[in-house]
Amino acid sequence: MLDHRIDYYPTHEYQGYKYRIGRPIPLGATLVPNGVNFSIFSSSATRCTLVLFNEDEEQPFVEIPLPSEFRIGQVFAITVFDLDVETLEYGFRFEGPNTFGNRFDSTRIVSDPYGKLMSGRDEWGKERYSPSVYPFRSKLMFEDFDWEGDTPPGIPFEDLIIYELHVRGFTRHPSSGVAPEHAGTFAGLRKKIPYLKELGINCVELMPIFEFDELEIPRSNPLTGEKLLNYWGYSTTAFFAPKAGFAATGKFGMQGDELKALVKDLHKAGIEVILDVVFNHTAEGDHRGRTLSFRGIDNKVYYMLAPDGSYFNFSGCGNTMNCNHPVVRQMVRQCLQYWVAEYHIDGFRFDLASALGRSQDGSPMSNPPLLESLSYDPILANVKLIAEAWDAAGLYQVGSFPGYGRWAEWNGKYRDDVRRFLKSDAGMVGKIALRIQGSPDLYDHRSNSASINFITCHDGFTLNDLVSYNTKHNEANGEENRDGANDNYSWNCGVEGETRDTEVHALRERQIKNAFAILLTSQGVPMLYMGDEMRRTQYGNNNAYCHDTEWNWLDWSLLERHENIVRFVQRCIEFRKAHPVLRNKHHFRNQDYLGTGKPDITFHGIKAWQPDWADTSRTLAYMLCGGHAKNGLTTDDDIYVGMNMYWEALWFELPELSHSKMWHVFVNTGAPEPFDIFPVGREPVLENQRGILLGARSVVVLLAR
Repeated sequence: MLDHRIDYYPTHEYQGYKYRIGRPIPLGATLVPNGVNFSIFSSSATRCTLVLFNEDEEQPFVEIPLPSEFRIGQVFAITVFDLDVETLEYGFRFEGPNTFGNRFDSTRIVSDPYGKLMSGRDEWGKERYSPSVYPFRSKLMFEDFDWEGDTPPGIPFEDLIIYELHVRGFTRHPSSGVAPEHAGTFAGLRKKIPYLKELGINCVELMPIFEFDELEIPRSNPLTGEKLLNYWGYSTTAFFAPKAGFAATGKFGMQGDELKALVKDLHKAGIEVILDVVFNHTAEGDHRGRTLSFRGIDNKVYYMLAPDGSYFNFSGCGNTMNCNHPVVRQMVRQCLQYWVAEYHIDGFRFDLASALGRSQDGSPMSNPPLLESLSYDPILANVKLIAEAWDAAGLYQVGSFPGYGRWAEWNGKYRDDVRRFLKSDAGMVGKIALRIQGSPDLYDHRSNSASINFITCHDGFTLNDLVSYNTKHNEANGEENRDGANDNYSWNCGVEGETRDTEVHALRERQIKNAFAILLTSQGVPMLYMGDEMRRTQYGNNNAYCHDTEWNWLDWSLLERHENIVRFVQRCIEFRKAHPVLRNKHHFRNQDYLGTGKPDITFHGIKAWQPDWADTSRTLAYMLCGGHAKNGLTTDDDIYVGMNMYWEALWFELPELSHSKMWHVFVNTGAPEPFDIFPVGREPVLENQRGILLGARSVVVLLAR
């Protein structure tokens, strides 16, 4: 019996390096006995050269031209033997005709689209290699991490409490208490898991952690002269590779293991991990951009091109990935499979997801092949799929995104309607009645879980700034305040920006509490934004994508300064978890289908059973029947939520209860602290069972027991 397989022996030699024809599957670089198999696709290239480097060396140690017979279909494949895989970095050169859509340039080395690690930004904000000598190099990933039996928490969608955060911003501030070498990293985030657990979070949504180039922005802050960075990371350079600059061990090439350790510890704490993924465009930009990978490999396959060969720009970032081309669709699918299988990721939020539903000519598709294939993929069967259901070219699909029974959506209409209701706009009561029910007008054939409810996120004002600024203040971005949304539906409560006015301060605090109370009692899936529970501010900047400063870093001293808001949010989350009637999977029927004596939901106004739907109304109350909790699968207390967005106090008449039950007070944002919110399970009896005086712009949450 042979000790070695014959196809692990070389058949060719070049400059002392031995190799043979490789295997086309899988794409990327794969360790094989005695060597490395390299496989890469290009439909139009006529020649491919493998370029090999040792780490920390500017120039390659060998460039091996692949013989023509090493091309299998449209895949170039080579196995090279006896390489030092611990220090190996690699790339490719391609030659081909620059006819329509092609942009081959054999003077440039390009990275592997399937590369599992990338060097070049191994430490945040530092250049490892000169931009003129292939700065972004693909590397091998050693998949030997001990998961110790880790399994996904498997939390039902409707039970999630999502917390969107930026890995660097969460612990970069000196006040984080994290060791300096761990600040702003996956390791730093691990240290804050107890805080997330104490707050009640059971799912974190990480802003982009795929490799990106934070140094790509050429501008400086016109107010301070500081260099601006691509801080948010919505500009991917490698889809399979975790960001080395987010790892304390990135300079040692251990970012993969550091991220896995974070995921494992989050899972131990009962917290799921959703990644914000950006497949709508890449960092290569338009025709003026850099050739880093896809453009130099097969430009007309990887990107949507107009008839004149220019780039369609449905992303607002210069190019749009051609995601419904079969090859690109395969790459996206395999990428997500890899993150689920290798990193145990629980779900994905797709940036500008409507762009992923466009055909190769840019037109919207009713049945996009990519979205359908992800929906029915067996490896992705149990992960959460969330769409940002719009793109930068005006395709707005909130409520109409192709769902296939799998997809949830960032509910932009929830955000806008709740903001407008909070600032007392007219004509909002009917819309709010829909939003707090899980938006059945948008998702009538889907579950409540299709609606990811949020009032703030990374894109726009923080919650503190939403109640502190009427207009955006983005001058520091170096774009003359033209960037960022103009329609924020914000209200400064009477003074623009920071103030010492105690009345304005009190109103802002009440509005923040109102926002959290509404969000965390709404049907659907609530999402909070990092630091909103501490009143984090960006000083009116609603598009802080380019600032690696305290504007984006979470100042942990706010935790003590605004302990009252943190306590309020913590108790609201605990209350939501304690009451299944707030977490129904299916929409209300507005009828008593279980014979409990009252419908699953009823609406009220200042008069019980008489909601005021007029455009001039700013009041709404509703009662949830605990007998219909989880759509009848369990029982709960009845819950009453009253909302008064008038600028004066109003008396709300309460629905009469049976003799065995009484109304208890959980939240009253119009009451002075500490009577604004009570411990869950110890809510005091309401003094007057017939009604309650709701202060100006305030929310009350009662329960019957």
